[in-house]
Amino acid sequence: MPHFDTLILGAGAAGLFCASRVAARGRRVLVIDHAKKPAEKVRISGGGRCNFTNLDTQPEAFLSDNPHFAKSALARYTPQDFCQLMSEHSLTWHEKTLGQLFCDQKSGAVISLLLRELERYGGHLQLNLGVGEIKHVDDRFLVDTAAGVFTSDSLVVATGGLSIPKMGATGLAYRIAEQFGHSLITTRPALVPLTFSGAQKQHFSDLSGVSIPVSCQAEAGPSFAENLLFTHRGLSGPAVLQASSYWRESQSVELNLLPDHAAQEILNQARQSQARQTVKSVLKDYLPARLTEKLSPLTGLPFDKNLAELSNSLMAELSHCLHHWSCLPAGSEGYRTAEVTLGGVATDALSSRTMESQHQTGLFFIGECVDVTGWLGGYNFQWAWASAAAAGAVA
Repeated sequence: MPHFDTLILGAGAAGLFCASRVAARGRRVLVIDHAKKPAEKVRISGGGRCNFTNLDTQPEAFLSDNPHFAKSALARYTPQDFCQLMSEHSLTWHEKTLGQLFCDQKSGAVISLLLRELERYGGHLQLNLGVGEIKHVDDRFLVDTAAGVFTSDSLVVATGGLSIPKMGATGLAYRIAEQFGHSLITTRPALVPLTFSGAQKQHFSDLSGVSIPVSCQAEAGPSFAENLLFTHRGLSGPAVLQASSYWRESQSVELNLLPDHAAQEILNQARQSQARQTVKSVLKDYLPARLTEKLSPLTGLPFDKNLAELSNSLMAELSHCLHHWSCLPAGSEGYRTAEVTLGGVATDALSSRTMESQHQTGLFFIGECVDVTGWLGGYNFQWAWASAAAAGAVA
């Protein structure tokens, strides 16, 4: 049976980066993945431009049952550290918005960086190879594959979560975790578009393609000031994707349609100068016409009435609606389009410093399979690098 010091399951961002860190310590390492190509989620990230980290990375931008767990790894491998690695490979980047860094040479260059680092230190990669039974016998891990059984002293699980199954996502990491006595935090799609049903879906579908800056907030989460995109099924865009990680079924989301303006002031000034205007006519200077046409049927408020006909209390109600429009999604697009998986391997039995299992010596979990989920905008890549570096220093 071929023996390696470290076996790494999963050739994504976390797995490949961890492998190079392990190999740099002089250890013999093999990365195994059932996919035909490595790092496919890196390839599609940022529309192929690869939003590889975020300069504003901090623990508050991550969701977990233990909000303190990610602090150690994130502090010891920072966005600046990965930028330094990019520079060493002559790659450049630019900041788009909100600290998001994109690779100027696109995602393929980042994948090449990961593969070159693995090759540089003598690491090995075997693709198109599924993993079967895993055992731990006589201080060694035994991993059964179609190419035979591989053994190792350490085993790093970096097989990701359930998001985007068409790219090969599976629940392998969760099965391994449970096998070795770890509990799981309930998984759900995150950073995912929200959907509507019935008449509400029809109203929203008529707005498909309309995009506006908003502030969006789920009941249990912070407010995100980014763009909203109406789709034929519901709501998408960065603001909604961010809020979706905090959203739960039967809960509403709140939209501020005029995050940079005071609706009450706009309407009051318009009533003083041109009281015969309709509310939607006034709003056309601030919101797309297709949206202002739909505000009355969507909200049940008289956006199609003249300002002169409205009482002060009704004006206040209209203004409040513009800043606090509450929508009740029926669901989400699910794992099919979710960028990440929320939940996963519980952190209570993992070392925050090394990612090693407290139940089984030599077993590590890193990346998306762990119950640490970042905001949109490079945070999840930074968690991949940081958790991989933590495990790579000792695995």
